[in-house]
Amino acid sequence: MKPEKREYDAVVVGSGPNGLAAAILLQQNGLSVLLIEGKDTIGGGLRSEELTLPGYLRDVCSAIHPLAAASPYFETLPLSAHGLEYIYPEIDAAHPFDNGTAAILRKSVNETAALLGSDEQSYRNLLQPVVSDWPSMAADVLGPLHFPKHPLTMARFGLTALRSAASVAGRFKTEEAKGLFAGMAAHGMQPLTNISTAAIALVLMTTGHLKGWPIPRGGSKQIANALASYFISLGGKIETNTYIKSLDQLPSSHAVLFDIGPRQLLHIAGHRFSTLYKWQLQHYRYGMGVFKIDWALDGPIPFTANECSHAGTVHIGNTFSEILNAEQSTWNGAHPEKPFVLLAQQSLFDPSRAPKGKHIAWAYCHVPNGSTKDMTEAIEKQVERFAPGFRDRILAKHVMNTAQIEQYNPNYIGGDINGGVIDLAQLFSRPALRWSPYRTSAKGIYICSSSTPPGGGVHGMCGYHAAKRALKDIFSIRIESLD
Repeated sequence: MKPEKREYDAVVVGSGPNGLAAAILLQQNGLSVLLIEGKDTIGGGLRSEELTLPGYLRDVCSAIHPLAAASPYFETLPLSAHGLEYIYPEIDAAHPFDNGTAAILRKSVNETAALLGSDEQSYRNLLQPVVSDWPSMAADVLGPLHFPKHPLTMARFGLTALRSAASVAGRFKTEEAKGLFAGMAAHGMQPLTNISTAAIALVLMTTGHLKGWPIPRGGSKQIANALASYFISLGGKIETNTYIKSLDQLPSSHAVLFDIGPRQLLHIAGHRFSTLYKWQLQHYRYGMGVFKIDWALDGPIPFTANECSHAGTVHIGNTFSEILNAEQSTWNGAHPEKPFVLLAQQSLFDPSRAPKGKHIAWAYCHVPNGSTKDMTEAIEKQVERFAPGFRDRILAKHVMNTAQIEQYNPNYIGGDINGGVIDLAQLFSRPALRWSPYRTSAKGIYICSSSTPPGGGVHGMCGYHAAKRALKDIFSIRIESLD
């Protein structure tokens, strides 16, 4: 039975992938839901704009979407019927080396392993069990701490995933295998010696082998547009240009779900929280930020290694030790001369992103949280290192330091696009140590952003689990498990 009638059953604040996922699940279960967005367009990290030259469509934040394609919740939604089309590059990710070769992540474990020389069997031994087990454990991995549906499978995964990337990479002999693994692990924005940093590498490689690393045709905004279209088709309502600074601005409802970070949540609703909960939010830790560049190019990036020209994503960092040192240095507050660079080249596969014969590229490196140092030169030198002649093809560029990234999305405190450090201390207890991380200490108020489990990435699972919690708490509606 529903509680007494109010203007809406639930209000969701913030229209990133998690806010959209939460709003959809609530609406699917017969509730009346209002989704509120502070900017004039929806999407959070799912926006695409022309900021270099006319006709060059770049992704403001997220660009390549392995977790969106592999999301247990998004897979249940009819997003293709609402305009979403994924494009799958021939090679998911490439990792070039100074000798002109590249390690690559292909669609299957065997294809990838076969290119790793003496590490062929070691790669199979590491990845094949995870790939085989993933369908039965994906919902558990991408969720809060709880007793898993398949405990033995999860335990087998955890034995490796909870180790450091450095220790797991130690099972490889070749620089190719070690470098490929390091580039994957570095997405976690932590020193590769930290416990649990192997997890992000295993998840990204596994999703690549099972689902690929796709590019949304027409830009990342198309994921948000498809989610919003489906939400509206269910009867949901979206209100933009409404920046929430106080609970008093919200219409009456039984539940409010915030797709925002702990700092913003304290500002809006801190007066409703217990002393302990406020203390935990105040001590929530944010990690490294990013410095990002978008280029309009006169042609494709001329990588020396041919494989890079067939990959949607290129990890630029050379050897494992070089990436290890760069990430550790950044974590310690420095700006390495040779930063690890994550690069996407969407227009190679989606011609709608640039005028005919022209191209775009998107890249960022990690920097200390809150850094305003211009890393343009360091990033472009790294790209030029593996693609001589790259700079000659630059027509225009647009850069964003951590302050500008936070201005674009207030959830990205100090440029931290992961919504907080995802180390062992904050892996499951983000943003606070509670029986349910999505509940606040105030009845009817929930947090559903990437500052909750499972953390950053376009997968919507933070929003899904928060909405599932609210449905049970407030509306006595239980949702069946996704797996």
